Amino acid sequence: MNFGIYIYNNAEVLDFSGPFEVLSTANRLGHNNWNIFLVSENKGLIQARGGYPIHSHFSFEDHPDIDVLIVVGGIHTEELKKAHVISWVAKVAEHASKVASVCTGAFILAEAGLLNGLTVTTHWEDISDLKIDYPKLNVVSNQRWVSQGKYITSGGISAGIDMTLHLVSDLANLTLAKETAKQMEYDWQRIT
Repeated sequence: MNFGIYIYNNAEVLDFSGPFEVLSTANRLGHNNWNIFLVSENKGLIQARGGYPIHSHFSFEDHPDIDVLIVVGGIHTEELKKAHVISWVAKVAEHASKVASVCTGAFILAEAGLLNGLTVTTHWEDISDLKIDYPKLNVVSNQRWVSQGKYITSGGISAGIDMTLHLVSDLANLTLAKETAKQMEYDWQRIT
């Protein structure tokens, strides 16, 4: 199974590194043969928030098929203006079995028209903007993550870890998700 995490300039570091850590730890513990990678629009260096430099594994042009797409947040406003980014997200989401967002990554999924009619969430600071900008969404606050069919959205930054642990429990099993959280010494905030 291929997990593609979409990153871009000014992406929030924990938005991509948190899910990457959860998935790679679960992969190691569960012997799942999962392929976890970072995807960016173009090859080259990405400057994440705080000047954190990182290279993606693949670009839009050369990535493998993506079974699970995770779109991260950060300073996302420039991404919303890029028609080819929104088109790529929509195209990948069409064929993916699961599509998730961390933090303001929900704005990118919403711009691609993927969340209309769904209950979603984002970082607490951006809840009102998501409601105003995308009135076809049912935006909720005070939830770490929300799962709606194949779409999962999470609150900000560390909430993406909780969401990704849920994803592990959904794609593998609850035992592996719990073992992954324990291995990471992370207090998983599950929604029951």
